[in-house]
Parts: sequence; structure tokens; C-alpha cells
Amino acid sequence: MGRRLDVETRPKKGPGRKTRKQKDPEVPHRVRAFEKSQEEVEGTKKALSSRSKKRSAKRALKLEAKKNGVAAKSESKQQKRPAKSDDESSVPTSKKARAEDFFGRAPDQDNSDDDGLDAPADEFGSSDASGEESDTTEAVVTKKKRKERSTEDAEPEVDGDAQAGGDEADEDDLDLPDDEFVDSNAGSDDDDSGVDETPKNEDGEEEPKFVLPEANEISEEKNRPAELAAVDQRIQEVLGVLADFNNKRESGRKRKEYLALLLRDLCLYYGYNEFLMEKIIQLFPLPEIREFLEANEAQRPVTIRTNILRTRRKDLAQALINRGVNLDPLGEWTKVGLVVYDTQVPLGATPEYLAGHYMLQGASSLLPVMALAPQENEKILDMCAAPGGKTTHISALMRNTGVIYANEPNKNRTKAVVGNIHRMGITNAVICSLDGRKFPKNTQLFDRVLLDAPCSGTGVIAKDPSVKTSKDERDILRRSHLQKELILAAIDCTDARSKTGGFLVYSTCSVLVEENEWVIDYALKKRDVHVVESGLSFGVDGFSRYV
Repeated sequence: MGRRLDVETRPKKGPGRKTRKQKDPEVPHRVRAFEKSQEEVEGTKKALSSRSKKRSAKRALKLEAKKNGVAAKSESKQQKRPAKSDDESSVPTSKKARAEDFFGRAPDQDNSDDDGLDAPADEFGSSDASGEESDTTEAVVTKKKRKERSTEDAEPEVDGDAQAGGDEADEDDLDLPDDEFVDSNAGSDDDDSGVDETPKNEDGEEEPKFVLPEANEISEEKNRPAELAAVDQRIQEVLGVLADFNNKRESGRKRKEYLALLLRDLCLYYGYNEFLMEKIIQLFPLPEIREFLEANEAQRPVTIRTNILRTRRKDLAQALINRGVNLDPLGEWTKVGLVVYDTQVPLGATPEYLAGHYMLQGASSLLPVMALAPQENEKILDMCAAPGGKTTHISALMRNTGVIYANEPNKNRTKAVVGNIHRMGITNAVICSLDGRKFPKNTQLFDRVLLDAPCSGTGVIAKDPSVKTSKDERDILRRSHLQKELILAAIDCTDARSKTGGFLVYSTCSVLVEENEWVIDYALKKRDVHVVESGLSFGVDGFSRYV
């Protein structure tokens, strides 16, 4: 039958063959270079400020006085003790002398007494002290006495907490000689009255200024792989300098040099071309540039719009929650929007979606229809209707009354408009595929017109990242020219004598001034129209001046 295996006495095996052959993990050279640069930056000694130099000089002076047997005390402590006579000032050699014995004289004494101190040589610790050390101590004593003569009232007594301050209080209260750190021509402390505008950190020391890289350094960076961590840190430093340019800039440098470096680093870090990044820098304030760029990198939440012709938002939310969808109301500004955080089923294939209970639609696309505010039994034109989200929203607000013309110049995209209109149960829509610039040739006029003009898409980069590098100045100007033609045609299609309407809403998915404010300004100059309130409870006013 064989021998039984004794598991307890079985010897342990060593590492396997693959384990023995495995090499130690290696750190990438980029990480090593970055850590080495950080160690060098942390290891460099910061330049001392004027106050730090004074404090270090005070510490050195105090140590020198201690070596000679003198313990310096604060000025407040010396005024608490009465002045002692010459007989009492003598101290045995075995006991250290106190600062009050030398600095505690009354201010009304004669100058001759101040100049002639009778302190023996033993009070400084040794009788053969050098002349240089005695001159330094005499300069300190003279400085103390001149300050006492300039003050008329005694300083308040120091409480227990101040007396327990230790060596730091002694170092701060010990004055420096005039010939080393104080201007000999200054008779008072007026030098400290000026405000130091140099930026300082939490320790009170001057912050090192950001130094712009030279041209050869920039050219070398272009030839090697980019270190995104270093680029990100430099972007933060440049933005900090531009926020307080007068105090933080490098001497001899101009603002355009910092902006050129910022433009290059932002293009490198976020992957934009120089044309579009330059437009963004000109458009947004400095604190909002990175917020806008970071928002374009984040994924937008999925939002849906409830079709009020088929269901209510409460019932739709409950039905989707039962199917494993995590959602919430979109906001207080809308009664039909829902935001979806996560889902276990595809939102474009649920029975509710196929039955037309909701429409997959961005939150920003709800705003133009809310601003249009369509009324029942009106005639409305949607000049660029695909894929049909705004058209079905308008029909739902009109309760399938009146008529809406859904026009889409691209015939291939009209299929999406037809499918969504049938699925959502719209019965008052007329679909057509015409050039929007030719609509004024027809005799029909509309109570309200919605022009969601084709644009560059710089406001929805999170949905289409190819916009970062595919747009140039020629493309923007071509789009702007088309938008100007469309808005003039839309104005001509609007019925100025309408009893309930006479409104035109112009919207784009772009943030550039060339596609928004410039187009509106062109329409105001070419037609007899004026701008009215949109009726939205949030948002930022457009530019009235832009250079």
C-alpha cells in the first residue's frame, strides 16, 4: 500500500524557479530624475531675509555675551527692578552678573555716569577680556541707555506667560549695536514704519520668486519627453505670478513673456492647439482658465428629459429605479430633467425609452426651449432640428397644439428627427429639409423661431475631444459667417405683429465670442431688433465690449 506521508515533518520548499530568476523592480528614469530634482530643491538653502539676519546676529551676540559671563535680560524686566548703586553692582567671581546690573539705570541720571561704568573686569567672567569684546558690550549698553532716555513712561510689567518665553524672548529683546545693523544717523525707530510689500510665507521669510526658463532650456524640453508633473507645477507658479504681477514678477520681465510660457505649458498639458488655447486665455479670467480646462476633461453626467405627453417625472423615476437606475432630479430650475449616476441596464433600450417616456438629452439643451417659452396654438420654426430633442420638447410644452416646423438641412440627419418624433408621440410637427437661409423667400411667418446654429463645439469638448486640435481661425470665421446669414434669415421669418410671440432664440454649443456676441451684434446692426431677458434664473451676461 505504500508509506503514509507525514505532513508535519515534511521539509519546506524554497522559492520556485521563476521566483529565483525574477529581478528586482526598477524605478523608471523619469521618476528617478523627478525625485532627484525634488531633493535638490528641498536641499538648497533659502536666502535669509533682513529680519532673519537680524535674529541670527542677535543670537550670535547673546552667545558671545554668555561666554563672557553676561546673561542678557529683556528690557521690560530691567525696568521692573530698581537701579542699583555701585557698591551693590559688584558681584563675586563665582556668581554670574545680571543684565539689570549694567542696563537698569534710571533715565534721569547724568550722561557722565552713563559713560563711565565702574563694573570690574571680573563681572564679564574674566579680567583679561579682549578690547574688542569690551567695545561690543559697551555699544550694547549705550544703545540701551539711549532708548531709555527717549522713553518717558515705563513699560508695563510682563506677565507670567511672557516671562516663560525662554530664550526666544531674550533674543528678540536684545538690541543690536549701532555700528553693525542700525543706521548711525537715525535718531528713532522710524525705519520700521515702512510696509514690506515682499511676499512672505508662513514663517515670515521671503518667498523665492519664480524664474522664467531661458530659451535654450525651452528648446531642450521640446526635444525630450514632457514631464507632466513639472509642467503642472510651473503652470501653478505662472498663474500665481500673473495674479500679483507687480510684486511677484522677475525684474526685467514683461507680462507677455509669462503669458507665452503659460500658453505653451497649457497646450502641452491639456493637448490643445495654440490657436484655441490662446482664445481661451483671452476669454476667461486667470482663476477660471484651469477650471474650464479641467471641466472639459471630466465626463459629463447622463441626463434625460421626461416626456410629459406620456408620463410624469415621478412615475418615470420610480420605474427606472425599479430597473436598477440610480438617479436624482436635475435641479430646481427644471421640472422634467433627471440626472443618472449609474445604471445596470442600457438607457437607450429600456421599455420606457422605446415607449417614448423620456429622451436622452443634455441639460444645457433644455435651456433654449425654456427661453423660447412656446405657447399653445402657436406656429413655431426650429431651423436646425436634428436630432429632434428640442423639437419634441417644444411640442410637449405646446401639448401637441399649433404647429411646429422641424427643418434640418442635412437630409441624412432627418431620419433621426422622424424616429424621435414618432417615438415621443408628436402629432403637430412638419418635417422639412431646406437651407435655412432660403426660408424668408416663403410667405409664411412664425410666432417664435429657434435657431440652434451649427458651431465649432468648443463648449462640448468633453463630448468631442477632437475639437482641441481640429479647429483653426479659418474654420471659426467660416462658421461665424454662416451663423450671421442664418440669424438674419431667422429674424426675417419672425412675425413682428404676432399677438403672443415675435421672439427669436439664438443658441450655440460654443464659448467663443466670434460665434455668439459678434453674431448678435451683427444682427442688431442689420435689423430693427433688440435683446430681451431670457427668463432664466441663472447664467452670466455676455460681453458688451471685447477687444
